[in-house]
Amino acid sequence: MIETNDERSRAWAPVLETAQIEAAVRVERLRLCEFLAGLGADEWSTPSLCAAWTVHEVLAHLTTTTRTSVWSVVKEAIRARGSFDRMEATVARERAARLPAAELIEQLRESAESSRRTPFSSPMDPLMDVLVHGQDIARPLRRSLPLLPEHAVPVLHYVVGNRFLGAPARLSGLKLVATDMDWESGTGPEITGKAADLLLAATGRPVALEQLAGPGAGVLAHRIAG
Repeated sequence: MIETNDERSRAWAPVLETAQIEAAVRVERLRLCEFLAGLGADEWSTPSLCAAWTVHEVLAHLTTTTRTSVWSVVKEAIRARGSFDRMEATVARERAARLPAAELIEQLRESAESSRRTPFSSPMDPLMDVLVHGQDIARPLRRSLPLLPEHAVPVLHYVVGNRFLGAPARLSGLKLVATDMDWESGTGPEITGKAADLLLAATGRPVALEQLAGPGAGVLAHRIAG
């Protein structure tokens, strides 16, 4: 593990080597499979924190990571008229309509053994996806899916600098401090909360805002409300 520090963070944050990331993805996919195996039949249609998807559809999305080719991305992007969000939403909904939850869980379990990832994505993206989307599933179901610090801290560090997610603009001039893990990032008015809540807020999920405290929390809430 390499230790690094940059202008966004006053705390030392770990940056994982590719092999470590892939090992973490394996662990987290298997953890999520165990969580999902315990869901009741009526829970799969619950709206997730992703506005476009149910719990079933979020799972379907997670199974596409190791099953997507460059050609399929190009084809679906054309069908979605160039909208990445529309493309992902449609693919997940169609996949969920074709495949039952039990089969998708098995596909996610199989994916745990694969190092393939969506074309044009970075090695950290699959780890970020499984952690964030795990919370997208668990929160609306009022179930707990704890984060492991050794995986959550690198993902938090990755997310706060990810322009594709809009986090740098969302968090500009704010300091985030986790109360349950050794992590902080940024300078300015402070926002404190559990790592899972900070992760959801950093990725633009408003549901976590009421769990955050500090003088910067209102600023972040205003930005997310947009």
